[in-house]
Amino acid sequence: MKRLYLNFGAALGIALAFAIPAPSQTNQVPTKGATILGTVTDVNGGTIPNAAVVLKEVDSSDPRTIVTNENGLFEFHDVKPGIPYQISISAKGFADWASPSITLSPDQFKIVTGIQLRIATEATTVDVHYDPIEVATEQLKAEEKQRVFGIIPNFYVSYERDPAPLTARMKFKLALKVSTDPVTAAGILLVASARQAGNSLNYGQGWGAYGKRVGATAADGFSDIIIGGAILPSLLHQDPRYFYQGTGTTSSRIRHAMFSPFISKGDNGEWQPNYSSLGGDLASSALANLYYPRSNRGVGLVFGNFAIGTAERIGAALAQEFLVGKFTRRGGHMKDRSNRTP
Repeated sequence: MKRLYLNFGAALGIALAFAIPAPSQTNQVPTKGATILGTVTDVNGGTIPNAAVVLKEVDSSDPRTIVTNENGLFEFHDVKPGIPYQISISAKGFADWASPSITLSPDQFKIVTGIQLRIATEATTVDVHYDPIEVATEQLKAEEKQRVFGIIPNFYVSYERDPAPLTARMKFKLALKVSTDPVTAAGILLVASARQAGNSLNYGQGWGAYGKRVGATAADGFSDIIIGGAILPSLLHQDPRYFYQGTGTTSSRIRHAMFSPFISKGDNGEWQPNYSSLGGDLASSALANLYYPRSNRGVGLVFGNFAIGTAERIGAALAQEFLVGKFTRRGGHMKDRSNRTP
């Protein structure tokens, strides 16, 4: 019996020992969080207020964000230790800044140094576009200043490498500028005087005859310029200017000049038969039948003047290619363009 009681007591002791719970881990002292702080400055050491500071666990998408105070200070409390964090900072007008990975110990007081924001580099996009009308306007302004020895108009010559086509309005403007230039008027008086001296055109002699020759000479020139330099080029989309070559062999430059009355550049940039120049010479010669003396009219007059006009254009083109360009003032300065390409 005693042995039974002893066994029962031992069993009861063992049962009680297993029934008493072990001390709980929840009674341990909790780990305290760490602190991160720093000052945001620019590269010159000036503090930056109102900068956005983001503290983010490297492997988490739940960031904490604060804003620096007026002294550029920020401070994060209760930061979990043993976890890698990264700080990123942004401010208006500055490039973003990011720290390397930061892992803190319990109760650590971490001061982040070296936070300097640089001025943001702005990406500027420049939209470059080619406006042929704008380019042609600028080129025409330069051509309207071209004068041989700074006096004689040389407006109908382009020295540009890649000239833009003229609009119809520009063609009429150029024709009217040449027609109304004082030097053109002086040239008309000079030609009329030569005709008076040579008794060309059967107007007779005297001041009355000289006045008629002045009128006929002016009408010849004006009709040729307006028809061949503005009306037909606008209708046929051709360029009435002479395009200076300036380089290449002498023979190639001679060919270029001599063929210029017969071949012109179209507004599309392609070379084509010069219907404008030839048509202008022919039309102005035909119109002369309306005001020349009756004895000077007829088909012979028309084709004779047409041939003379064409020959004059060939001679003028040769002079432009080899001589006139050297003495042409442009923008107030004498320029030798003998080595320039068209």
